[in-house]
Amino acid sequence: MATATGQPVTYGLDASIAKFSLPRYQRMIESGILTSADKVELLENYVVLKMPGNPPHDGTIQVISKRLGRRIPPGWDSRIQLSVTLPDSQPEPDLAICRGDETTYLTSHPTPADVALLIEVADSSLLRDQRDKTRIYARAGIPIYWIINLVDRRIEVHSQPSGAIALSHICGVTELSTWRRRPPHFGRPDDCKDPRQ
Repeated sequence: MATATGQPVTYGLDASIAKFSLPRYQRMIESGILTSADKVELLENYVVLKMPGNPPHDGTIQVISKRLGRRIPPGWDSRIQLSVTLPDSQPEPDLAICRGDETTYLTSHPTPADVALLIEVADSSLLRDQRDKTRIYARAGIPIYWIINLVDRRIEVHSQPSGAIALSHICGVTELSTWRRRPPHFGRPDDCKDPRQ
């Protein structure tokens, strides 16, 4: 088990000073106080600046989307950099596999019960994705969370959430170019191993 408790949050100066409830944050969006130009998300009741994208980050999202799109079973769909509503957060993961189709979330965002998999592509956001988002997603009960770690060129799989912790695996596929040719099944970390071994 990889624990995420006790570690300080990594948003630091990127976060608002005041805390905002999820309903208040959503009202700020609905009323136009926050817009898509603001590039923020709500993490643990803090409005936090999102990390800017770059070509490796954005290109990897496109590769993942295309590769996984072919493997998504009927009744599920992918969402790219769109909100997911959690108890104290409204992150915008790089990719989410959610129950339903393109019309399912016209009036509300998916909740943890709707999510099969969340993926973050990490380079400049690596520490935040490994510490804060792992804790947030585990606490919300997200069943599987992948970090596509561009820094160390590996896929980190977090599953079986319990409280603020989740079982962690490091994929045996060390070269992302190999993964791009044959991605692992998104529902089973069969190509992964326990990092303690």
